[in-house]
Amino acid sequence: MIPLKKFLVLSTTALAAVVALAGCSTGADENMQGMDHSSTATSATADTQAPATNAQHNAADTMFAQMMIPHHVQAVEMSDIMLEKSDLDPKIAELAQDIKAAQAPEIQKMTDWLTGWSEPTAMAGDHGMDGMMTDADLDKLKSAQGTDASKLFLTQMIAHHEGAVKMAETEVTGGQNTDAIALAKDIVSSQEAEIKDMKDLLATL
Repeated sequence: MIPLKKFLVLSTTALAAVVALAGCSTGADENMQGMDHSSTATSATADTQAPATNAQHNAADTMFAQMMIPHHVQAVEMSDIMLEKSDLDPKIAELAQDIKAAQAPEIQKMTDWLTGWSEPTAMAGDHGMDGMMTDADLDKLKSAQGTDASKLFLTQMIAHHEGAVKMAETEVTGGQNTDAIALAKDIVSSQEAEIKDMKDLLATL
């Protein structure tokens, strides 16, 4: 399980190291930028200094990654809660494992993007995210057992996935970074498929 608070502290530390290294190369970046007469001048942002096209991003890309990271972290946490139960339905166990296998690497990928973009890994202020469970919701999941736990997990994860799909669709329409948009499209297709599977499974319990 990846505690959100610990994850964000580690990510902030990594970001500080990236910023420190970036400061050492400012002069070189400015020299190279001054030699580039082929492109139209824009505002002096990190985007114009990006070494590759995929390093370019906009505010939608940043918000997508900053919001999807804790969203994924919670999905992994919910899956871990279920996998700790001794009487778990094998189909639910397989689903929880699949969610962890898909989302844990995506958390790392989005964290790497944000540090590469010199953006914080956490948003400033309180931004509500669709589908997020409350502490009370997670406590109910922890205490539930047997079929009740399976039903609750599926119900919660369906809502969680639906929230992720909405966030990803916003990135597809408003994002700039090609890698981020590609991930958003993958999230939409894969989680919509899992939503259907979970609804079918819930109907059998």
